[in-house]
Amino acid sequence: MSVTVEQDGHVLLIGIDRPDKRNAWNLEVIEGVGSAYDRLATDDDLRIGVLFGHGDHFSAGLDLAEVLPVMQANGPGIIAGGSAYDPFGMWGTPVPKPVVLALQGISFTLSIELALASDIVIAADDVRFRQLEVGRGILPFGGATVRGPRQLGWGNAMRFLLTGEEFGAAEALRIGLVQEVVAPGRQLSRALELAQVIAAQAPLGVYGTLANARIAARGDAETAAAEHLASLLPPLLASEDAKEGVLSFVERREARFTGR
Repeated sequence: MSVTVEQDGHVLLIGIDRPDKRNAWNLEVIEGVGSAYDRLATDDDLRIGVLFGHGDHFSAGLDLAEVLPVMQANGPGIIAGGSAYDPFGMWGTPVPKPVVLALQGISFTLSIELALASDIVIAADDVRFRQLEVGRGILPFGGATVRGPRQLGWGNAMRFLLTGEEFGAAEALRIGLVQEVVAPGRQLSRALELAQVIAAQAPLGVYGTLANARIAARGDAETAAAEHLASLLPPLLASEDAKEGVLSFVERREARFTGR
């Protein structure tokens, strides 16, 4: 299995386990994480989740060769994994319990979007962030365009969304993408420590605090932005640039875009 799920007291540990592929999310990972979030949401004995990646990297992003054709046929909601509770909180109901995210090494594209969707983010100081979609002829569809400007500030978000440039732990901490930076190898244990502190609090108080804060943060703007994003994606995915973006990714070369 490419996703590990383990219960530690009231904490559910969810691990991405494709280290030979830099933990790229294929359809199996998408389904596995979605299923784990469903378990977190519905099991009364579980109070909080910790999401992490096995090996040296959290995730290089989506396994485009496998996932993109399915998304073209079925829409961006496929990244929710067909689960009742969407790990990205974009295309389905967000999990009603808190999630702590632990990041290390390569943490590209969807890793940033999971950070924006999670409640607390711990990063190793070797973390490498990059939102690559503009270099693939597409745009982010897991929440970066929706939550990034609001949560991180317009200029901070536009810098990495429009350039596709890489940035590290210090910049991520400065703009608020992560809440704490630790030594490599310490990110999971620190995330678990915080999760256990939260799990020891009154569960109804924690869930109510989370729900109320989300209402305050979202308003109606996020729903409207998600609807707009869904309308943008089909023609973009059918463009020549999108085809060139995927081909350049597979062939490991610079893309040659034409604007068509």
